[in-house]
Amino acid sequence: MTQPLTRTDFPDLKLVNRGKVRDLYDLGDALLMVATDRISAFDVIMNEPIPHKGEVLTKLSLFWFDLLKDVIPNHLISADPDEYPAECAPYKDVLRGRSMLVKKAEPLPVECIVRGYISGSFWKEYQKDTTVCGFALPAGMQESEKLPAVLFTPSTKAELGLHDENISIKQMEELLGKEVTAEISSICVKLYEKAADYAKARGIIIADTKFELGWHDGKLMLIDEVLTADSSRFWPMDDYEPGRGQASFDKQFLRDYLSTLDWDKQPPAPPLPAEILKKTGARYLEAVEKITGQGL
Repeated sequence: MTQPLTRTDFPDLKLVNRGKVRDLYDLGDALLMVATDRISAFDVIMNEPIPHKGEVLTKLSLFWFDLLKDVIPNHLISADPDEYPAECAPYKDVLRGRSMLVKKAEPLPVECIVRGYISGSFWKEYQKDTTVCGFALPAGMQESEKLPAVLFTPSTKAELGLHDENISIKQMEELLGKEVTAEISSICVKLYEKAADYAKARGIIIADTKFELGWHDGKLMLIDEVLTADSSRFWPMDDYEPGRGQASFDKQFLRDYLSTLDWDKQPPAPPLPAEILKKTGARYLEAVEKITGQGL
């Protein structure tokens, strides 16, 4: 078994960003995205990696890029290291299965979140006020209940270590204009609905997800990762029951464990027991198998 990858160091390539999970290299005409096995929770990167996590994220993204390409173009050029520029050749073994060569795009200044069910921060806000992010919701909704309609709820993009904040459609219009906001909202809802219909047939509810869009040659494009267990809440349909939090195929398992600790959700991260790492990794592997029909 290969060792988990916590970070990449490619001396011949220009590193432009090291995010919570991905290392990004500038290859001139394109970008090289490498998904490591790092995992974060509450916007804090944990000290221990989850084996194969980067491969799971990459496989899921590639699957969804292909399924959703008729809704909006995406930034993928290739995921085969044999097709990458020559300067990547020395690192092929590391890159295989966990990297993508992608077109350069200018990311939107907002996170594009789509919700089909009430959960997470949205549920917390609803408990304080039934109007959330400008949407007036029915009184008496339960945690994890299906929303009356699919909602597009943008948020700010926070710097590493800080939290994104939900904003209203009106605030997004002030940033990007009415027409562009309406176009982005429409695209994201279509992406979610197509993906949710597919997932339902595989026994999975996509409660909510975060899409990344960017501008390329004056047109919107789907970028970064898409519908992975890091950017989405996946719930098993056979265990779904409104009125409580749901079991999930994502890192909610890790978040739940961390919430039992006396930890202020600020760095440094607490050490994670081997059992928690193993169970979290198993959830990621189960997600990729259920959605794609294949293991790694």
